[in-house]
Amino acid sequence: MRSARSLSFLLVISFVVTLGACSGSPTPQAWAATVCKVLAPWRTEIGDLATRTQQQMTAETTPAQAKENLMRLFGGAETASEKARAGVQEAGVPDVDEGRQVAESFTTSLSAMRDAYGKARTGVQGLSTAESKDFYTKVGSVVDTLNTEYQASELDTSNLSSVELKQAFDEAPECR
Repeated sequence: MRSARSLSFLLVISFVVTLGACSGSPTPQAWAATVCKVLAPWRTEIGDLATRTQQQMTAETTPAQAKENLMRLFGGAETASEKARAGVQEAGVPDVDEGRQVAESFTTSLSAMRDAYGKARTGVQGLSTAESKDFYTKVGSVVDTLNTEYQASELDTSNLSSVELKQAFDEAPECR
């Protein structure tokens, strides 16, 4: 009877230790892989947005049609950026020195991108479509501001202070 209790006790302790190990911060490799999985569809959508925005700027549509299309495009990018931000936040904090700061810099960057797209959507929404030339000139200004804000908040994994994370991003198949 005593050995059965000892065995049960050891199994419970083993289970608790295993759970404790699973609940910790993700390894640099696991974190990088998760972040890249989250960012891959976002990057594709943002690339598509850039192409569609350029097409919209040169397409022969009415200003009202262009306004509606651009608002939809910028709104989609805003939503995609928020989804990416939430996914990176859900990835947790990588188990590296200054992991919290790294994770926060990613979510802050994605928040800034989300906000830049929201500002562009609102900017286009506020434009008058009465005068075609004036509309497209102002859309150009909105897009210039978006590009500036986007570049200022861009994610760049090559400047990571953590050697482990930099290596994890360089080696993870999900990041290629």
